[in-house]
Amino acid sequence: MPKQINVALIGNPNTGKTSVFNALTGLNQKVGNYPGITVEKKEGVCKLPRGVKAHIIDLPGTYSLNASSLDESVVIELLLNKNDKDYPDVAVVITDVENLKRNLLIYTQIKDLEIPTILVINMSDRMAYKGISLDIEKLEAQLDTKIALISTRKKQGVDNLKDLISNYQNLSIEPCLSTQDIDIDYFKGLKKAFPNQSLYKLWLVITQDVNFGKISRNTIKDTSSFKTKKDSDLKRLQQKETIKRYQFINNVLKEGQTIDLKTAKDLRIKLDRILTHKVWGYLIFGIILLTIFQAIYDWSSVPMDFIDNAFASLSDWTKNTLPAGAFTNLLAEGIISGLGGIVIFIPQIAFLFLFIAVLEESGYMSRVVFLMDRIMRRFGLSGKSVVPLISGTACAIPAIMATRNIESWKERLITILVTPFTTCSARLPVYLIIISLVIPEGRFFGLSYQALTLMLLYLIGFGAAVGSAWILNKILKIKSRKFFVVEMPNYKLPLFKNVALTVLEKTKSFIFGAGKIILAISIVLWFLASYGPGTEFNNAEEIVTEQYASNNLSQIELEQKIASHKLEHSFIGIAGHAIEPAIRPLGYDWKIGIAIVSSFAAREVFVGTLATIYSVGSDQEATIKNRMAAEVNPILGGPLFNLASGISLLLFYAFAMQCMSTLAIVKRETNSWKWPILQLTIMTAIAYIVALIAYQFLK
Repeated sequence: MPKQINVALIGNPNTGKTSVFNALTGLNQKVGNYPGITVEKKEGVCKLPRGVKAHIIDLPGTYSLNASSLDESVVIELLLNKNDKDYPDVAVVITDVENLKRNLLIYTQIKDLEIPTILVINMSDRMAYKGISLDIEKLEAQLDTKIALISTRKKQGVDNLKDLISNYQNLSIEPCLSTQDIDIDYFKGLKKAFPNQSLYKLWLVITQDVNFGKISRNTIKDTSSFKTKKDSDLKRLQQKETIKRYQFINNVLKEGQTIDLKTAKDLRIKLDRILTHKVWGYLIFGIILLTIFQAIYDWSSVPMDFIDNAFASLSDWTKNTLPAGAFTNLLAEGIISGLGGIVIFIPQIAFLFLFIAVLEESGYMSRVVFLMDRIMRRFGLSGKSVVPLISGTACAIPAIMATRNIESWKERLITILVTPFTTCSARLPVYLIIISLVIPEGRFFGLSYQALTLMLLYLIGFGAAVGSAWILNKILKIKSRKFFVVEMPNYKLPLFKNVALTVLEKTKSFIFGAGKIILAISIVLWFLASYGPGTEFNNAEEIVTEQYASNNLSQIELEQKIASHKLEHSFIGIAGHAIEPAIRPLGYDWKIGIAIVSSFAAREVFVGTLATIYSVGSDQEATIKNRMAAEVNPILGGPLFNLASGISLLLFYAFAMQCMSTLAIVKRETNSWKWPILQLTIMTAIAYIVALIAYQFLK
């Protein structure tokens, strides 16, 4: 018995595969992507009896080995390639006790690959509720395997499953049935041409256009030893194979399964009538969303404030404790601030994925997808796109990560590209301070002008996302399957362990995925703001001290003036002056230019940057407003922040990307710099043009 074995968990979506994976691995798991593609790869370690370790890989959900998506292709290619490091010593097929007939199709196919296979019948705690009884001995005899009857909710049967995995070498690898009967002559010719190959593997290579070993579909087609078939004929043979398998499954279940329809209780139909109703369904969904996002804002504010203060205190402590110098400044202002910029997002990401996980675990998310598909389809999106678009109002980062369950690459790509248009919480600090400066106080039908402006900005963001999706759908020439299939799983109470592990893994994915890039760019931005060429920067202290010698400034005020002078003549300050001619038509000066450049790290940095430029502590919001209100336009005179420049700035931030962390996630999810660069370029161009038109029209 080897000291480590590979175990593949395989099964249809919504069979509780993730629950079984979590029950076996606990916290000993990690999530990544398969090399070169964005399909999620979950793997973990499980300790078995006799000191054996099982490397468990949770394969994407698939209904059969007849691939129709990237997820399913991953499953097939692994099962056909014995040279793959993850090739399973034993396959564990997870089924749902309520859907055994459909779930067993893939079991019979994997058994035909001559891989030792264990059948897991999950959710056994629902058998009495549904009036189901099983004769396990008869099922094991008919299916020629060992069966583990488990309930992850009640923590029953998991130890038995571990014993079966550790004794996998005793399992039969004989196929359940022979598929050669669907065309005897064709399969005889295939066997004659490739006598040393598994016949069913050859059949999958031919029909699925995948490779294994040294045999490829083209090699088989080029062989003259037997007569090849057209694709239409192969499709018909696939249908015959599926019918033959279901005939076998029906005969097995006649012997081993009994369902008492009188005992079966079903609340699902009644709930579906309400939750997918063409009126009440949308209303209920809207109320749930409002509740979720209100909770995200309310609940995350306390930990975010704590994190913000903690990192600020850590930065101050570092400056006051370590010897003064470049390294201390890098540590305090670059690295610690950069880490703070990553960690501060964690509460929002964690709460968002908490709610998404609860909705998915309960079975409600599939109803939402079904409900929204008809609307989203008109704009080139999928019903599944609604979750990322709405999630984007909290943060675009987890929203883009949530696109992974969209099967169509074209629809998924469009969703990724347009999601940053939705107004995220990082835009709020910018919106709130600009609105308070340029929008007058007053009310319209009881609603304040400022509140209406904020609501309008949210509507503009969502409208831009949907409109851009419609345009991209027309422009992008990507071949993609357009059919939409979603399974309506049974309603169930979410398992706390599954929800907690989902939140943990998604949060870790953000921290270690995008976090590294955010930290690196934060350090670069710190360097650009902390150093500069020439005497104006290097002799800032002497210049400012001499300039304000007669003003009787306090030491703190003098230090603020020196910091402001240094920032103006730093590399990033020079960049601000360099771009001033380009942004002047928008109503901005070089100071706003610096804030725009700095806020590429994160939009909310805009306010903090202006606070530094105006020599005011960022925690004195009223003073910031007063100083910003007092700024004079150097060209036209009058207030710099007026209605025209304010609306221009609001619209610029409504459309501009201005978020390096989002770009990092887009690169990670598309496996290419092409799309984030295009996204940044186009969104910036749209933002510039809209802001230009608004300022020129209103000034």
